Amino acid sequence: MKSSATDLFRKTYDETPQLLIRSPGRVNLIGEHTDYNDGFIFPLAIDYAIWLALSPTGDKKVSLLAGDLNDSASFSLESLINTKSGWIEYVKGVASTLQNHGYVLSGWKGCILSNLPIGSSLSSSAALEMAVVKAFSEVSGFAMSPERMAMIGRTAENEWVGMNCGIMDQLASACGISGHALFIDCRSIELEAVPLPGDAVIAVLDTSTRRKLVESEYNIRREQCETAARYFNIPALRDLEMERLQADIKSLDDRVGRRALHIVSENDRVLSTVQSLKENDIPRVGELMYESHVSLRDLYEVSSTELNHIVESAMESVGCYGARMTGAGFGGCGVALVEKDCASSFSEEVISRYKAKSGLDAEIFVTPATAGTELIGLD
Repeated sequence: MKSSATDLFRKTYDETPQLLIRSPGRVNLIGEHTDYNDGFIFPLAIDYAIWLALSPTGDKKVSLLAGDLNDSASFSLESLINTKSGWIEYVKGVASTLQNHGYVLSGWKGCILSNLPIGSSLSSSAALEMAVVKAFSEVSGFAMSPERMAMIGRTAENEWVGMNCGIMDQLASACGISGHALFIDCRSIELEAVPLPGDAVIAVLDTSTRRKLVESEYNIRREQCETAARYFNIPALRDLEMERLQADIKSLDDRVGRRALHIVSENDRVLSTVQSLKENDIPRVGELMYESHVSLRDLYEVSSTELNHIVESAMESVGCYGARMTGAGFGGCGVALVEKDCASSFSEEVISRYKAKSGLDAEIFVTPATAGTELIGLD
């Protein structure tokens, strides 16, 4: 990917790029839809990423070629207009947000290549946002912490793109640490790097189905959570104890109550998962992952037939500790924790079982936890 991105830049602009940025996608082990409820999450950056080769232009124009889409776009930093025209709005949204926060931006030209499938629940949009924030910081001459980068990306996605997401995807992409998952408190943005076990691997389970979040019921779920928080007169569902919820759940609208029950129980599962990993209790981590999937399927109602099929296929396959859907849902990918020595046979079994259940071809890939968004040397 590194050489392909630089070669594409040379072919497009007839010169060598001055900068190269790698910005990874993410997979979330557990803690789904808790981020926008000020809760706990446990993601990791993966080795599937967006690569951005670029050079400063010395003016106020940004020009970008998306090689995988065979599409190009450009805009002026002095007249940003939201035309709702697809992928370039994520770039313009980052630029607008940075300028609204007082950063003086310089223009650049670049080429993007990615092996992150769009709409797969692996956070291609957040990876793009983090790559663009890093590009502007390098070209315009200002420093920015990974946490601050994530906040800029979330604001851009919320206010410019119209996706009322939490901060998990951006934090995982910006702050990833090799060999570790990130235990993140979404209220304080405190991060703890937790080592992943050496005798288990992370398998991403691609259902070959895709979702469009802005057009989905994602924002409705957030509204339902906010409704529950208002009922209990608390800042967010992070502050709700299970005993209080269970005592009053029948007073809530049924759907609102089930959404709240997922969030409260999911936060508990994240805490238990982190503790179980520290104690090297990998079977318990697997149990918690599957419990999370059942909750997302039945209480939060964001799974899909294909996600259910691939999770069940994983649970039935050799060496699987646990599996669940990952990301916002409505399509995309699942994630499994698998015995390292069984990774190959596990993948073959899941592909076969999923094909029998769904008629679709799954793609399974094993990924390490990688570093977050970073500047890569061109040599």
